[in-house]
Amino acid sequence: MGTSSRPIIGLTSYLEQAQTGVWDLPASFLPKIYFEAVTDAGGIAVLLPPQPVDDGIAASIVQGLDGLILTGGKDVDPARYGQEAHPTTDVPRKDRDAFEDALVRAAIEHNVPLLGICRGAQILNVALGGTIIQHLPDVIGSARYSAGGGVFLVNDVAIEPDTTLSALLGGDDTVAVKSYHHQAIDTLADGLIVTGRGDDGVIQAVELPSVDFCVAVQWHPEEDAKEDARLFRGVVEAAARHRDKRSQA
Repeated sequence: MGTSSRPIIGLTSYLEQAQTGVWDLPASFLPKIYFEAVTDAGGIAVLLPPQPVDDGIAASIVQGLDGLILTGGKDVDPARYGQEAHPTTDVPRKDRDAFEDALVRAAIEHNVPLLGICRGAQILNVALGGTIIQHLPDVIGSARYSAGGGVFLVNDVAIEPDTTLSALLGGDDTVAVKSYHHQAIDTLADGLIVTGRGDDGVIQAVELPSVDFCVAVQWHPEEDAKEDARLFRGVVEAAARHRDKRSQA
């Protein structure tokens, strides 16, 4: 793929208190590993900071992109799916939740290819009306998906055949993934289908068949460039097709 033909991929980013040099202030940022995965896959990475948004602004943003990646981060506000916060649930980042909710709905409306990662899978499900298990150890009896301290744990995920995810992964029945989450999808939103589960039944991947490309995984593909580069190649290639289709319209 030539440099001039590379599709533009928007990545949502964090808004947190950050330190650099003498400065200690709120800042938008994203770990380099995310946008390196996009550029290595042949895309152009553009970071999207949380900001005030309405449906019109969200539509303008996604229509200026060829693809969208919802990245990991803090827990989605339980109020968005009608629940009180569990003691372990993060203090909500309401600005980011509102921003990404609007982007999800706009991307689906305009058929912009979307890849959700960890929190991204959860915000997709919540935006479409689903709910979240707020603390998995309460349900499965272990912390197998979240060691804390920045340590990723490896878990196997069974992949549903004849799905977009299966095609991206070359038809593999099972994939070993890097996990860092204490929450997961509970009630599945209307329209989504489950495409991957852990051996404990925890939903690990979903997709939206009504659009050309909308895949979301509970794990962190950016942490395993060898295996899960396939997911980044998938969204970049879908973005290139989307861009070409628009140019011919």
